[in-house]
Amino acid sequence: MTRPVRRFLVVVFIGLASALAIPSGVLADPTFPTLSGRVVDQADLLSPRQEAAITGKLAQLETQTGDQFVVVTLSSLQDYEIEDYGYRLGRHWGIGQSENDSGVLLIVAPNERKVRIEVGYGLEPVLTDALSARIIQTDILPPFRDGDFAQGIEAGVDAVITQLTLDPAEAQARAAAAAPSEVEAPVLPGIIIALIFVFFFLALLGGIGGRGRRRRGGKRRGIDPILIWGASEAMSNWARSSSRGSSGSSRGGSSGGFRGGGGSFGGGGASGGW
Repeated sequence: MTRPVRRFLVVVFIGLASALAIPSGVLADPTFPTLSGRVVDQADLLSPRQEAAITGKLAQLETQTGDQFVVVTLSSLQDYEIEDYGYRLGRHWGIGQSENDSGVLLIVAPNERKVRIEVGYGLEPVLTDALSARIIQTDILPPFRDGDFAQGIEAGVDAVITQLTLDPAEAQARAAAAAPSEVEAPVLPGIIIALIFVFFFLALLGGIGGRGRRRRGGKRRGIDPILIWGASEAMSNWARSSSRGSSGSSRGGSSGGFRGGGGSFGGGGASGGW
């Protein structure tokens, strides 16, 4: 493989990897609504009666199981993906008890037409990604598509509460039944990263061979600096986008007699749109 061809292919694959891994633009840190209660209806989707009824169910759940479940409707996701905003919000509020991270958020963003069930670390074995996705698809989204947000929220709340109040063995069996028979991991990003490594390795071999040729012909060859820079940039950007750190903001902002218990989130759950 000639050096110009190798160089061209590396640049192409770096560009593809970067396009997959890096969100466009640099977003400012999100702002979060105040944790004013177990239901935070920023988007005004619920009547006072509906909000009170849901609040009562969520309070009963915490009394019965210790799990904290908060419903939040948002006027804007502030250009964030709902997955990114959701885990940051859960950490900011500290939903769930700190000793077992038993928190859940039902997040509705009507302007972006997105909904998410965000699950704390401790509840991921029983409220799995697959089961969360099933609740969204079968209980929440059908009423949402008809414009009935209150019914969809209530149905989602009831479905999550049902799962969290089951006998642990039954809950785990139900979660396992919701899992797809064959989990298909996305392979394209991995293939692209692997190809970048292959071409970087070829460049390294070319550099080793070039040192021998310099002794005979005097022409300086080696690893092209653009290959080193490009590969390192693509890998570092991919690593940053694949990992999730802390939200970067302090917890708090609660009022009205309800506070998060200090739980944490790592991105478990599922999302949907209508």
